[in-house]
Amino acid sequence: MSDNELGAYLRARREALAPGDVGLPGGARRRTPGLRRSELAAVAGLSVEYLTRLEQGRDRNPSTQVLGALADALRMTQEERAHLRLLAKVSSRDALHCPGGGEPPARTVRPALRALLDRLEPTPAVLVNRITEVLAYTAGFERLARPLGMLDGEAPVLARYVFADPRARAAHPDWHRLADEHAAALRLEAGRGDPYAAELVAELSFTAGAAFTDRLAAVPRPPVSGPVVRVVHPQAGELRLTREELEPAGGGLRLLVYLPADPPSAAALDRVTGRAPGALRAVSG
Repeated sequence: MSDNELGAYLRARREALAPGDVGLPGGARRRTPGLRRSELAAVAGLSVEYLTRLEQGRDRNPSTQVLGALADALRMTQEERAHLRLLAKVSSRDALHCPGGGEPPARTVRPALRALLDRLEPTPAVLVNRITEVLAYTAGFERLARPLGMLDGEAPVLARYVFADPRARAAHPDWHRLADEHAAALRLEAGRGDPYAAELVAELSFTAGAAFTDRLAAVPRPPVSGPVVRVVHPQAGELRLTREELEPAGGGLRLLVYLPADPPSAAALDRVTGRAPGALRAVSG
């Protein structure tokens, strides 16, 4: 890697676009491939001088607003936006640093909570901390969630999955309600001065864009979960699950337990969890 990966990436993305890609006329002969700096600057609402400093590595601390404007102008995908943000953090020497101040979210699980999860089998149940990092789960939850992509990566985060993974929309027919809930919860935590929640808010504001930021800008309200969660599972089809949320003492943890809301969902969950029919009974009609 060079010492100016951010500038190199911006230049490569600029040169990969034609004027017509961003709604500009092509014009006559062009001496450089792709967009000129002046064209990108105009579309992004920046000065040519500032864009030049970014590409040449003479400015290594662009704001989130500047990065967002460039990502929009360059028609970046979510994956490209995430990469741009990572390069910006590396460029500013801030990569992989934990946010300053504040008590970190709980990331250890007491033996008693692990024993409780064992007792809940085969019920799908997951333990998360205040920023929805997944800490532990039942085998029933793994069989339900892993085919949906929810547990991908070494440190899954439910809020990140909802907003940054396109599979989440296909898996959740009521995705908009789920997204509202996660955005409201993160806004509440960040509003309490939690730097870890604020960092996740900044990440999702950039990678998910308007799908997340529009919800942050809406009228503040407490996160509200629906009585029934609908999930489309690749093997079981659509499931209707009643979600119960428990708060173990201390640590800001939440235990989410998913119970079948009707007999068809109960039978389908039995198949997913590999249990005999009747292992999980419907709790509501």
